[in-house]
Amino acid sequence: MVGRVRAGPTFLNSYYLVTHEKYIFLTSYSLPTTVQPTKGNPTVSLQSSPRISSCSGVRFSRYKNHAARAHRRSVAVAADMSAAGDRDLQKLAPLEAILFDIDGTLCDSDPFHFLAFRDLLQQVGFNDGVPITEEFYSANISGWHNDALAGQLFPELDHGKAMEFMDHKEALFRKLAAGELKGLDGLQDLCKWIEDRNLKRAAVTNAPRANAELVLSLLGLTTFFPVLVIGSECERAKPSPDPYLKALELIGASPDHTFIFEDSASGVRAGVAAGVAVVGLTTGNPEKVLRDAGASLLIEDFRDPKLLAMLQELDPAAAEK
Repeated sequence: MVGRVRAGPTFLNSYYLVTHEKYIFLTSYSLPTTVQPTKGNPTVSLQSSPRISSCSGVRFSRYKNHAARAHRRSVAVAADMSAAGDRDLQKLAPLEAILFDIDGTLCDSDPFHFLAFRDLLQQVGFNDGVPITEEFYSANISGWHNDALAGQLFPELDHGKAMEFMDHKEALFRKLAAGELKGLDGLQDLCKWIEDRNLKRAAVTNAPRANAELVLSLLGLTTFFPVLVIGSECERAKPSPDPYLKALELIGASPDHTFIFEDSASGVRAGVAAGVAVVGLTTGNPEKVLRDAGASLLIEDFRDPKLLAMLQELDPAAAEK
């Protein structure tokens, strides 16, 4: 339920969202080109996105051309593994541990997050009610923790009320994702490969604990990860290195023999800052964004030939023979 709010003798350009008999007051903003507004920063006019009534089968538009994905897979593996950044991965042997981000890494959950943000931001009048686009979501929202996003999206709003909006968004995400989330292609085979070699592992995310535990449960990975690190429960969340440093400490792994799977620039920067090599998944961000953030290798999913070649080189079981 959305409506104008009257305050004294004047009308405020604000909106309210009613949830659980509470009023969350939010100011209507024009969408900046980045989520860190500065004086004189230009605004952009966003095109309306088609409304999606069901999340079943939802994927971001850049992945609709499956033929293009198949063509990209045909790139020579040897050429990719010989690149300067990728050569560093060979130095990880003997491989000791693998760390995983959750959203966009274990599963393509970004479409559900995008829908939740798009619909709720539109309801509260963000950007004068014009829906945000996938491009804005990927550039300014994906990978960031809620405490930072609350201040970035609603800089003039009381932080507590902005966080109420974020909590409501997360509840909508969990409702949309329940029963719909599926692991990325090759995830189960990769998990078996890791278990067979008794590699250390941890899940490290900026998502709220309730979201992370739900996603791991839906994917059947609750017991696979002995350690779950939540960014907001560390002194600093991603893109700071704290969550990954905490994971390394908890599982007793060396950064010199560990690598990370990440899908966001924020997460890649966190891993690099922790001194750990990062394999970037292009589920939600352009390759250049991940490469510029410091990813050593880019893959489309866990069946990517480039990843399989790397794992073969780092296989601790083969090294013991």
